[in-house]
Amino acid sequence: MIKIVRSESELDRGLLLKTLSGRKMIAYMKAYGAGYDFCRFYKITDKSGEGYMFIINSTLIICGDDSLEATDELRFFINMNLPFRVEGDCRILHNIGLEEHYQMLNRTIFELVSDESSMSFGEEYVNFDPSLPEVYKILSEGFPNISDFSLWYTDTSHRCRHGISRVFTYRGCTTASVLFDIENEVLIGQVATKLSCRGSGYARQFLKWLAYFFNNLGKRAFLFALDVRVGFYREIGFKEIETEIVLERRDVEKESLSKGKLQN
Repeated sequence: MIKIVRSESELDRGLLLKTLSGRKMIAYMKAYGAGYDFCRFYKITDKSGEGYMFIINSTLIICGDDSLEATDELRFFINMNLPFRVEGDCRILHNIGLEEHYQMLNRTIFELVSDESSMSFGEEYVNFDPSLPEVYKILSEGFPNISDFSLWYTDTSHRCRHGISRVFTYRGCTTASVLFDIENEVLIGQVATKLSCRGSGYARQFLKWLAYFFNNLGKRAFLFALDVRVGFYREIGFKEIETEIVLERRDVEKESLSKGKLQN
């Protein structure tokens, strides 16, 4: 049975804290609550187990316990909503059987690791409260498929105001965002550098410093990488935690469809 969740008190916090996907669900519940159509939360209960899922714009995230199965009801729900991306519980995603509409992409979870170079990093060049329109300009060069400015700005500024997210820039040309910070685990995303500054090493330096910055606060920082970026994060010394899959629509042209496609 799939039942809509009306408040944060209905979520099993212990279950959700086990994964980054679950922590993302907690973060969005804190930021938006359960009263918006574009951010909907559900509880899944079945004889096999239980779990939760939420839809934020065009992404569906599923978090199950160790026994929840890929049921016909869940499959019907996804086919009815047809989000662009489905992520979360990989055991369910492997067995959901949506090949007609979706393909599987590899994604690796990395933990950010600092080194000696972080000690001499030019922190004075970090903007801890940058102009969001300027951040969007950087992101639009790195992510051609990023949502339109008004949608991105509304969501990002809202999450920042509620203390869920933070946005940084380095030397005015590299940016990274804290997508959430839940119980000392931080997810970093939207890492990009202006085209004119590519090859400068700024992203490498900045990400190393972010690891150092959050470690000093007693936090662990993580990021997701599709296959095309895995080599970069390995080369700079970040720690591979695990490899997972995400499902993305076959019929929607997005840059990530080619970047992360599984090879036979």
